Amino acid sequence: MAGKPKLHYTKGRGKMESIRWLLAAAGVEFEEQFIETKEDLEKLRNDGVLLFQQVPMVEMDGMKMVQTRAILSYIAAKYNLYGKDLKERAWIDMYVEGTTDLMGMIMYLPFQPADTKEKNLALIIERATTRYFPVYEKALKDHGQDYLVGNKLSWADVHLLEAILMAEECKPDVLSAFPLLQAFKGRISNIPTIKKFLQPGSQRKPPTDEKFVAVVRKIFNI
Repeated sequence: MAGKPKLHYTKGRGKMESIRWLLAAAGVEFEEQFIETKEDLEKLRNDGVLLFQQVPMVEMDGMKMVQTRAILSYIAAKYNLYGKDLKERAWIDMYVEGTTDLMGMIMYLPFQPADTKEKNLALIIERATTRYFPVYEKALKDHGQDYLVGNKLSWADVHLLEAILMAEECKPDVLSAFPLLQAFKGRISNIPTIKKFLQPGSQRKPPTDEKFVAVVRKIFNI
């Protein structure tokens, strides 16, 4: 039996959080090696294990995988969360790219100057409610099924739940106009592996605060 995947990243969410989510949803236990200083990152770079000198990096199945999208699609395919054929995979990819765009906006908000935060927060809410969430609400309405693609849990569902919870941290009632997404959130949150990940004490990371922003700036020299 192969060892647990080992995740190399900071102690925060960032680009690794979606990887944590997907592994947890698949019921895969994983270990974390935290990068806490600039020296920790330099060591990884000097050891030659970071293909493009960047994290996240996941040690899994004898590989040292980098690039978030590549890691996620590998996990999705390995654990049968990537549809049954090419068409389903294409839909999953499209939905995931949409939630990735929205989550990217939210992820970078704490790193933005204080005087632009309010404007950017308003833009996030506007995009979530007019560009992204209507797409998923319509998809659920059109096919009347519990999941986004193929009536089976996929990477797209896991990613959408993560995006919904991040958006709710920005505005608690962000789903008020989306009844099907509210029901979707309840359903997916109650899948046993995901429910476990949402409990206190799991490897899910808290929202990024100012203290953590300072740590990240120091590690990555930004």
